[in-house]
Amino acid sequence: MDNKLDYMRRELVDIQGVPLFWSMVEAWSQVESFESRPDDLLISTYPKSGTTWVSEIVDLIYNNGDTEKCKRDAIYNRVPFMEFIVPGISNGVEDLKRMQSPRLVKTHLPVQLLPSSFWKNKCKMIYVARNAKDVVVSYYYFYKMAKIHPDPGTWEEFLDKFMTGKVAFGSWYDHVKGWWEKRKDYRILYLFYEDMKEDPKREIQKLLKFLEKDLPEETVNKIIYHSSFDVMKQNPSANYTTVPDFDMDHSVSPFMRKGISGDWKNKFTVAQYERFEEDYEKKMRGSTLKFRSEI
Repeated sequence: MDNKLDYMRRELVDIQGVPLFWSMVEAWSQVESFESRPDDLLISTYPKSGTTWVSEIVDLIYNNGDTEKCKRDAIYNRVPFMEFIVPGISNGVEDLKRMQSPRLVKTHLPVQLLPSSFWKNKCKMIYVARNAKDVVVSYYYFYKMAKIHPDPGTWEEFLDKFMTGKVAFGSWYDHVKGWWEKRKDYRILYLFYEDMKEDPKREIQKLLKFLEKDLPEETVNKIIYHSSFDVMKQNPSANYTTVPDFDMDHSVSPFMRKGISGDWKNKFTVAQYERFEEDYEKKMRGSTLKFRSEI
């Protein structure tokens, strides 16, 4: 593959004011016209909010807890990333077209950019939200290891970019609020990363109810075990170690880094924390959405 370095560390390009990878923008008509199917299940998150975690849980639910079936392929092939298109390397839209129903579809798009067929077909959707301070820390390390992103710069510089929405998939604040509002009108199960860490069984029961699935308790316990951070971190079909080093350099930072709540305390200075909180309060004012920064 001669062009493997051509797409690395390139600047983001805006679509309707949302910064995305240049290759997605070039292929935007494919994304926009994506044809969902009524039995598709959409898994939507802002990056670094538990996407792979909930994807693995749902794939386990769909396969009645059969862990061997869930090792049939890497998670990014079992749950294709719809809008992720890089010429000659990946095309989520085409991958999904080839998949049999029922499909699991991953997206990081804010509500206003989601292909309209999902709303038209009234697809079920799961949204997972995570507190902003843990997201920005995780995103910083992800930017460093996943080279399709622009260079993150210093932690201080990246924190500024995050606060102003100048990162891939745009403003965290707009993203979580947009999906929160949309849940009033569509079949959206809105989950919180912190709740999943605190009581995975309770949150998996919510998923089962939403998906109208009934599994015996022993299967649920098996799903909890196999979707735990430590087990997934060791699972090549879930931990992204099958991605080539030139794309994701796990020696810089593993894809599955810590998987905890409250890690932001190890990264934020007092001054950064105070500035962030003041800005956060302004941006989230008026929203009924409430987050926990630790559990």
